[in-house]
Amino acid sequence: MPKNRFTEVVVEGADVLQRLDIFLAGKMSNQHSRAHLQKMIKNGAVLLDGKNVTPHYRVKEGEKIRVEKLDIREDDLPAESIPIDIVYEDNDCLVVNKRAGMVVHPAHGNPNHTLVNALLFHVQSLGNAEDKVRPGIVHRLDKDTSGLLVVAKNDYAHAHLARQFKDHTIDRVYNAFVRGVIQHDEGFCEEPVGRAFLNRKKVVIRPSGGKDALTFFKVLKRFPNATFVEIRPQTGRTHQIRVHFSFMGHPVLGDVLYGVPFPQIKRQALHARTLGFEQPRTKKWIQLTSELPDDMQGLLRFLESQS
Repeated sequence: MPKNRFTEVVVEGADVLQRLDIFLAGKMSNQHSRAHLQKMIKNGAVLLDGKNVTPHYRVKEGEKIRVEKLDIREDDLPAESIPIDIVYEDNDCLVVNKRAGMVVHPAHGNPNHTLVNALLFHVQSLGNAEDKVRPGIVHRLDKDTSGLLVVAKNDYAHAHLARQFKDHTIDRVYNAFVRGVIQHDEGFCEEPVGRAFLNRKKVVIRPSGGKDALTFFKVLKRFPNATFVEIRPQTGRTHQIRVHFSFMGHPVLGDVLYGVPFPQIKRQALHARTLGFEQPRTKKWIQLTSELPDDMQGLLRFLESQS
């Protein structure tokens, strides 16, 4: 990766044994808050002598720390004329049917061309505007996961929608094609998950120190070497569905991070099909459904042809 993608800092004597996040916050206070640096460290955007470490790592003299740069300033997020599929909108919120391949908000490695950049072009305002990178965003979908995502257009809606996610009152249903034949018609996985120590971009099962995670599933159709499932995650941990199904021995087809490639689809076969929530102001229940996208429809036809 080109050197100009990083800011490099060398630890000197006076800074020895400081926590990594505190050390960087002192050196880069004009660019990043300590909380933002903690997220960057956990997401693998900070390397110490080429390795991932934790925010509370105590730095040593002579160590070289590389911090990945955003190609844009956090206070200069551009609006971009990118087509998006808005399936519902009112004065407080909107719901987008996100296509696979679109990143939800700018991050290291994806500074623009995101859903947030598109939203800033298509709507007049977004909630939680003081968050210069994630305005309006209440929850996320992985880059290569398709489907429904709700966005807040003002602070009132952002607070109410965030509370619904925190209280697990949002209705979320996913569809996925997973490897192998699941024998039970219904089931669940409740293994805690957390960031991997050596690869901070990857999530693993962590019985000790992980965050609680709960995923329910129901078999919709079985094929000779795959299963079509309905999934209802009760928590919203990063990569939760993908990690849980990989742990159960049934990784999502096409998921190269937690499983193996599958020739008939170029991304993980995971789609956020249903989203239900209480409209923040009117308290009316909004329930929306998105059909399987073309690539997953094609995968379904292929699997049916193998039966």
